[in-house]
Amino acid sequence: MAGPRLRPGLSRSRRALFKDFDRAVADFSQCIRIDPNTDAYLDRGAAYLGKNDIDSAIADFTALIKHHPEEAAGFTNRGEAYRRKGEPALAIADFNHAIALDPKDAYSFYNRGIAYSDQGDPDHAIADYNEAIRLKPNEALYYNNRGNSYIDKKYSDRALADYDRAIKLDPNFALAYYNRGTEYRNRNDQDKALADFDTSIRLDPNYAAAYGNRARVFRDKGDIDRALADFEQSLRLDSSGYRDAYARGNLFFDRHDYARALSDFDQAIKFNPKYAAALNARCLTRAILGRAQEGLADCEESLKWRPDDAYSLDSRGVSHLKLGDFDAAIADFTAALKVNPKLASSLYGRSLARRKNGDADGAQSDLAAATAIKADIANEVADYGVE
Repeated sequence: MAGPRLRPGLSRSRRALFKDFDRAVADFSQCIRIDPNTDAYLDRGAAYLGKNDIDSAIADFTALIKHHPEEAAGFTNRGEAYRRKGEPALAIADFNHAIALDPKDAYSFYNRGIAYSDQGDPDHAIADYNEAIRLKPNEALYYNNRGNSYIDKKYSDRALADYDRAIKLDPNFALAYYNRGTEYRNRNDQDKALADFDTSIRLDPNYAAAYGNRARVFRDKGDIDRALADFEQSLRLDSSGYRDAYARGNLFFDRHDYARALSDFDQAIKFNPKYAAALNARCLTRAILGRAQEGLADCEESLKWRPDDAYSLDSRGVSHLKLGDFDAAIADFTAALKVNPKLASSLYGRSLARRKNGDADGAQSDLAAATAIKADIANEVADYGVE
């Protein structure tokens, strides 16, 4: 899975770009102590947003609204703070107020568009981005985000046109190259994707997501060493990137480096305990490493979040097989095959369980079916230690 497309919101302040947020907060606090009616709440709130202190930012924007309810900026910025807090409904309500006070405020339309996108409403998001673009047609961010919403609508060509426009307006816009590269990769145009990720990384060498998606291009091209190097860089920059940890774990798994694979699956689950794919992968890896009982718990958790997943059922079958519970293994492999009748690993696993259970005919039938689907299935699972 590719990394997410990013939709940066804007917090607007007369001192728009703070670098030393702590000093900015201290300076604006002094202004507020001198004059409690000051609109320095706007600037201090923006500094708090820069520090990711969302509740303090909301408090300051609320104070600004109390002192200056006629100003759209308080509602615009509080709306963005609510959006970052994960409360898009409150954000949209504030953006509505801001737009009513200042119908020509492109920022409010833009940020409301992001909130609608967060709610899974790309149609309203696109409408807001359209209005933001009409009001401010040379803002690259607006085209970038409208492109993201076109992707949500599966309008790939329109999305690429918007990313192109964003890049034309701002040739140093690393995010737009990243998003365009992600869509090229989705279209299986790996060379164009690679070129865009290269540019994104050149423009922003600390862009973890770009390394992660470039790693996926290298992986898909069969260049595993370069893929591993990019995943390493991605995770060095952002250790919470659970999708990249999972993806790297799969590469280690395919190389039969199960200890490293397990470490990566652990990391993925640490940052997303509900990540069913990683839970399933850890289940199977633990079984291979002789920790099948722990693996069973992972498979149960995986199936909790993704019921009737054939691969989790298959991994649970392997765990039961390693533990010598052949009836349970047969039941799991059979359940997996009910979901996916062509899953060769389940046919092969069931053949082993049936053979160990004394069902020679059933074992031979399953083995024949498994090898008909994947001739080298025995070699593929040789490391599992289930023979």
